[in-house]
This record gives sequence, structure tokens and C-alpha cells, in this order.
Amino acid sequence: MSLNYCDVTELAGDRVTQAQVERLCHRYYWAGNYCTDKDILEVACGTGAGLGYLAKQARSINAGDYTSEILSIAQAHYGNRIELRQFDAQNIPYADRSMDVIILFEAIYYIQSVQKFIDECQRILKPGGKVLIATANKDLYDFNPSPYSYKYYGVVELNELFASQGFTAECFGSTPVEKLAWRQRILRPIKKLAVSLGLIPKTMGGKKLLKKLVFGKLIEMPAEITEGMIHYIEPIKLPVTEPDRKHQVIYCAATWK
Repeated sequence: MSLNYCDVTELAGDRVTQAQVERLCHRYYWAGNYCTDKDILEVACGTGAGLGYLAKQARSINAGDYTSEILSIAQAHYGNRIELRQFDAQNIPYADRSMDVIILFEAIYYIQSVQKFIDECQRILKPGGKVLIATANKDLYDFNPSPYSYKYYGVVELNELFASQGFTAECFGSTPVEKLAWRQRILRPIKKLAVSLGLIPKTMGGKKLLKKLVFGKLIEMPAEITEGMIHYIEPIKLPVTEPDRKHQVIYCAATWK
């Protein structure tokens, strides 16, 4: 069955919270540290908000997404600046040993066979190449899984997944829970209850209404981020032998042998 990920994806121009824009910028600023003068591929790029930023640092950049409607938004924005293709993360149309870095942000849980994705990474990456992952932290007690998701990976699972396939993985934590706005911290037990009762909206439309009620003013999701949109703080390196319960977002940098 072909899924329409527009239902679960924040698109350029959508009304979102300031925190969402900050997380968007942060993961691409983090990725930029690995991309200088490299050949980059972003898988599941969505509407491509980070592509322009990374293109200024990389030797080359390519990207694609599974959903044509989402990809068309990125294509309309970038025109011929960046080559964009429609493809599945389990069958990536790029040559063997052609990329230094493969990026997969907020999408690993939508892939039915993560093994097939890793097989493709092994084929496409040059020796010493990296896979960069950003994912919501499933080990938080108020975690809310997305519709259409298959499996979420925390720190322990990400390390085990990549280590079993010949990669060396490092994991990092971003967006500390203790730094959340007071309203969000107060509402965490209510969110947990709502998740357990199945009361959290599943669609973007329902979530937007909830965000407005909880966060108040919403802002526009940018079509393209730029340098300096947020104050960047390096993520915290995490031990890979135990679950992390202190950060909302987990990053993983897995290096191919």
C-alpha cells in the first residue's frame, strides 16, 4: 500500500511552533559539521528545508523523498539548484561508493525494512562514510509514536543496529527535557495520559489545533533554513549502553568501515 506522508509531515509554509523550527535548524547545523567538501545524499528529505544550507558546505548534494506531493514542494523551491528524485529508502538510485554522507532525519521509524536501508548505505557509501540519523527519543515516558511508523530506535537500539552491520556508532542528545518551557514541563503527565488513552490527534490538522492551544502563537515552517537562525549548542554525547531519558531528540553518526 502506498502511504501519503503528507498526513504526518510538517511541510514548508505550515504553521508550527518556534520549538519545531529550532529543532529543524539544530539537526541540520549538526549535520553540517560532517558535510564540508563531501558528497551528500539526504534520504526522506521532505520539503528540503536543510538542503540549501548543506549545499553551501558540501562538494555535492543530492536528495529525494518517497512522497511525490511532498517532493514537488522542494522541487518548486529549489528549481535546478539541487537534483531531487522520488525514491524509497529501501531502494536508493545512486551508484556504488558515490557518497560520503547519507542523511536520514525523522524518518527511520517509517521504513518497513531498516535492514534494506542499511544495505543500501553500505553499497553507496565510500569507505569511512557516515550515516547521520535524527529521531524522536522513544525512551521518554511521555513519548507519542507517529502514525504509519514501524519501529522507533533509541540510543541502545541504534548502536546495536549499526554495530551489527559493521558500523561504528556515536549517539548524541539534543533538546534537553529540563530546558523545556514551563508550560510543556507541566503538561508532560497530561500528555502521557492522553497518549495512553489514544487522545493525541493523528493528523497534522488536529495537531496544529492542539499546538495552538498549548503553545499559543505559531510561526511558518521555513522552505529553507539559513545560517544563524538559532543559537547552536553542540549536542551531548551519550553512552550507548543505556537508554537516554533526558533529551527529546537523539542523533546518531554511524561510520562505515
